[in-house]
Amino acid sequence: MQKSPKPAKPGVVHLVGSGPGDLDLLTLRAARLIGEADAIVYDHLIPDGVLDLARADAEKIYVGKETSNHTVPQEELNLLLVRLAHEGKTVVRLKGGDPFIFGRGGEEIETLFEFGVPFEVVPGVTAAAGCAAYAGIPLTHRDHAQTVTFATGHLKDGTINLDWPALARPKQTAVFYMGIGGIGEICRQMIAHGLPPTHPAAVVQHGTTPRQRVLTADLATLPAQVKAAGITSPALIIVGTVVNLHAKLAWFEAAQVAETSNG
Repeated sequence: MQKSPKPAKPGVVHLVGSGPGDLDLLTLRAARLIGEADAIVYDHLIPDGVLDLARADAEKIYVGKETSNHTVPQEELNLLLVRLAHEGKTVVRLKGGDPFIFGRGGEEIETLFEFGVPFEVVPGVTAAAGCAAYAGIPLTHRDHAQTVTFATGHLKDGTINLDWPALARPKQTAVFYMGIGGIGEICRQMIAHGLPPTHPAAVVQHGTTPRQRVLTADLATLPAQVKAAGITSPALIIVGTVVNLHAKLAWFEAAQVAETSNG
């Protein structure tokens, strides 16, 4: 990419996490930057209504990534951010969740660094934290889990070749992002590496939104139950005995039921 002449006002890119889905979980800093941006480059999984915070004259560019369907290849996206900044624009690169947790944020700002583009990173509530909280599943709990591990169910080469012995430890909560397509293999590997087939596991779909669905089961039965329920992405897989707490801590579901009843 040929470097363009520098504009009078240098551009900047703000890499902004928009949280797991509920617009109320957007940070104050994220909201302010969205409202100030000249251009917003946004993903598929951002909260409903978040673009309404933008200026009416702001350029809005969709670069969403869905399973096997990338609107803009990652390399082109990285260079798009460079071009917009070189035009002197204040750019918000808007991502779902947190940009540094399975959001490719590091890859994008590496390119900005290489081209000398100023940038900053604004953290967001990551899907694991937000979806677990709204599902009533504490990721850590003194009686259940002293550690929590985040893993991706979709590696760069398309495999699920993970560190299974580390993920299948007892007294631990494991959260799998982008894992619904490989849920059968994930559950098989967790059992093969030491967890009992009856070990609790859950799937949270559309977490923190009115469309949230929570399905609890165990490692042996979860894949079949997910298929029977028709659950697809976006969804998180949570493995650990903390899942058992959902039955009594599911505050969001109770609030949804109460709201429906009152309506």
